[in-house]
Amino acid sequence: WYQRRVREWYQRRVRGMTQVVTKPMSFHKPVEKICGDLYKKDAQICDLKYEKQIDLKTVNIKKLKVKDLRKILEQNGQDCKGCSEKSEFVKKVEAIAREQGRTEL
Repeated sequence: WYQRRVREWYQRRVRGMTQVVTKPMSFHKPVEKICGDLYKKDAQICDLKYEKQIDLKTVNIKKLKVKDLRKILEQNGQDCKGCSEKSEFVKKVEAIAREQGRTEL
């Protein structure tokens, strides 16, 4: 009995939060305002972050942060042990970009 009540309560809560998020989105309300309203109900909802997708064929590699350069190296099975300057990371990522078919750097 108790588990069923908890499950029902949780389902109502999730359904309610879904409606609170999707309804303002349907009216094209800015994300910042939606998060501000949701913060009152659940502070964690706007803390969700997603990984940035980087397309090596179009991105300006020199403008990427070192964190992003490291992530690209990791995704391609390489590392840059001993790299201390951003330019060293950029050179390695440019080499990966050339391997993947990028012609101009």
